[in-house]
Amino acid sequence: MSTPSILLNVNGIEVIYNHVILVLKGVSLQVPEGGVVALLGGNGAGKTTTLRAVSNLLAGERGEVTKGSIELRGERIEKLSTAEMVNRGVIQVMEGRHCFAHLSIEDNLLTGAYTRRDGKAAVAATLEKVYNYFPRLKTRRSSQAAYTSGGEQQMCAIGRALMANPKMVLLDEPSMGLAPQIVEEVFEIVKDLNSKEGTTFLLAEQNTNMALRYADYGYILENGRVVMDGQAQALRENEDVKEFYLGMGGGDRKSFKDVKSYKRRKRWLA
Repeated sequence: MSTPSILLNVNGIEVIYNHVILVLKGVSLQVPEGGVVALLGGNGAGKTTTLRAVSNLLAGERGEVTKGSIELRGERIEKLSTAEMVNRGVIQVMEGRHCFAHLSIEDNLLTGAYTRRDGKAAVAATLEKVYNYFPRLKTRRSSQAAYTSGGEQQMCAIGRALMANPKMVLLDEPSMGLAPQIVEEVFEIVKDLNSKEGTTFLLAEQNTNMALRYADYGYILENGRVVMDGQAQALRENEDVKEFYLGMGGGDRKSFKDVKSYKRRKRWLA
């Protein structure tokens, strides 16, 4: 049976902040070429740290990978700079819609092409493509980013990442603080980019319901560990996931660790 090649392989990584705080405890995951993989879990589960470990943004937060390995197409990447990661086609869209507030939407987008070496015509073609995916940005292209809506700023942040012609986009909490219909719009565009452009996505998301509708595969993190993973469809139908993450269990428990039954816990971790 042919399987898609593995683009990203995270193998048993531990991450420590400030030399003392253990945040990730043996996290392993794989992202196939052309896939959409979701990292799920509540606040503080370790989703953002996992993304930062992959894109080598931990140093700025006084964090480091102390165990395990991270490979991109079979090459170890833990020691690469963020700029080298960009050159290999890995771009992170940070949580919280980081736009340059004083620049126009179009100037924000163009900053994403800073590392390109294929000429102005190619960059202009990519810009037009971004506008096709985000028609709302085309309308607001000359508006200062500070005066656009949260949804437009999120689209601008994703569009800016696309200007670098990425192979893989790391998306951190794309739904945070956005109205439900805008969240749906953003996820539809992610799915579109994946199917039409072949862009691979690894996204961290608290909105489990939305993420599992659009992802192919999901990993659920709690307290820095992967507690469950599987095909998105299977996770959506899993009773524990429904209860703990989709709010469909009727109980008020927030975490599987609150479950006292050993059998239940064992089934969850199996």
